[in-house]
Amino acid sequence: MKNLYLIGGTMGVGKTTVCRILKQQLPDAVFLDGDWCWDADPFVVTEETKAMVLQNICFMLGQFLRCSAYRNVIFCWVMQDQAVIDDILARLEPDTRNCRVHTISLLADAATVQARLQKDIEGGARTADVVARSLARLPCYRQLNTRKIDTAGRTPGAVAAQIARL
Repeated sequence: MKNLYLIGGTMGVGKTTVCRILKQQLPDAVFLDGDWCWDADPFVVTEETKAMVLQNICFMLGQFLRCSAYRNVIFCWVMQDQAVIDDILARLEPDTRNCRVHTISLLADAATVQARLQKDIEGGARTADVVARSLARLPCYRQLNTRKIDTAGRTPGAVAAQIARL
């Protein structure tokens, strides 16, 4: 049986890092980061671009789920609204009938998120405005119908190992 891991969390909780490690820990695994489906400059958020990114994500996930080479499909994205998770799962419904779906939210306290993002800002990987946007989203994840995993004070490898045991 296949596994689909939908891993959400605000910027700075460690989604991408954890998922890269998880891909190595799970057999026959493939990883898609939602950001790769919407990497544009300028980054424009409209109803059209939001619809496009969901189509891109669901197309790729559907392809991975239908491909016999993969038993573990890992996806991460911000996904701070239950409606986004539900929409993705509804679009994938035929492909997830014989699949275990794991919906997970990675969490961390505000100080941890801010410190991680500050390192990224100093390294040139992010712009300073990410901190306020990320901290504003933090409370959203506690409301979601997902398994919550706190990443504060833990290595990405430990978090990935916890997810792999699900």
